[in-house]
Amino acid sequence: MTPQPARLPGMDVRLEPWSESALDLLRRINTSQMRQHVGGPEPESHLLARHRRYLALPTTGRGCMFAVLLDNEMVGSIAYHRRDWQGEQIYETGWNVLPPYQGRGIAAVAGNALITIVREVARRSGAPQTLHAFPSVGNAPSNALCHRLGFTLLGPCDFEYPPGSGSLMRSNDWRITLVSSGGGADG
Repeated sequence: MTPQPARLPGMDVRLEPWSESALDLLRRINTSQMRQHVGGPEPESHLLARHRRYLALPTTGRGCMFAVLLDNEMVGSIAYHRRDWQGEQIYETGWNVLPPYQGRGIAAVAGNALITIVREVARRSGAPQTLHAFPSVGNAPSNALCHRLGFTLLGPCDFEYPPGSGSLMRSNDWRITLVSSGGGADG
């Protein structure tokens, strides 16, 4: 299910399913700068619990977390997982790219690779047919990436993050249709 490496000028970007070795990446993502739009850094106990959930996610059949590799170095993460949203089952995605690697197109390559994976998964009987992203309304780079990847902006919403916390963040709801009779994306 892992896509072939994508090419950026002089770089190989690929997705690798989450592994024990990705815990260090999770710690590198857990900074004030990286988590400014999602409530700030988490304590180590929360990171370890998150890491265990990421490792177990594929066994649930509900999604997968990936490390984003640039030439064999972990430089970010991207995921999809199934969830209930406004009374329907959807896939949700989210991503991170470490600051030294931002602005190089890595998130766009990873996003396109993930969409390809989720389009395949969505062909299964009973699978959700849409992929949503919920970046904070103030996160201009992530909102621009959603547009670049072909998502349609449905508008702002209140979004609980982390799930089950009761904490709401003001987000934009972006959606892309995964499987359509016409073969096209949202319009």
